[in-house]
Amino acid sequence: MSTGLIITIVIVAAVVVVAAVLTLRTRGGTGGGGSLRRRFGPEYDRIVAHHDGDERAAARALTERVRRHGSLEKRPLRAAERERYEARWAAAQERFVDSPREAVAEADRLLGELAAARGFPDAGRYGTQLEALSVHHAHHVHGYRRIHGAANAANAAGGSAGTEEMREAMIEARALFEDLVTADRRDTRADREARAGRDAGPDRSHQLPWAFTRRHAKGS
Repeated sequence: MSTGLIITIVIVAAVVVVAAVLTLRTRGGTGGGGSLRRRFGPEYDRIVAHHDGDERAAARALTERVRRHGSLEKRPLRAAERERYEARWAAAQERFVDSPREAVAEADRLLGELAAARGFPDAGRYGTQLEALSVHHAHHVHGYRRIHGAANAANAAGGSAGTEEMREAMIEARALFEDLVTADRRDTRADREARAGRDAGPDRSHQLPWAFTRRHAKGS
């Protein structure tokens, strides 16, 4: 084999390798589009559509979301808190039969309050709260977006949201509600600590100055 032929083969091989690397980068997009697609699921496709199919722009936007909200740690819920939220959601579902608009509005409020209780931004900053939720609950966050839109449409002049649309929004939003209300290890630890505090009895009263005041108020 001549030297010239060997050089030609090496050049061709190098070109093939470079082309393959460029192809992978294009498919992955800026910031690791492949991993972002796996992490965000349907939310990734929504953001790509928002950027008119530009995956690089979508990847940049989602990477920025992760940078802002990825380190957020969810606050634990005690058992009593979970029970209250679950009772409110069940009541909203029952109310839907007779008052779908009021039920959807309550579900929207409930998700916002529950998310805030778990440590996400306050519901008053809906856009920021939604972005943070999308980082940690990407596969179900659209349910919140949908119930929020249905609640706003139902409250608008003329009430443009139809009953079927509101029913579907309630169903989709429930998945996020269950994600947020389900107990995890930190919640279980908080429950144990709360029970330990109750079992400690009077010995812990020095940590609760209001308890002393209330006891004396009853006797006065």
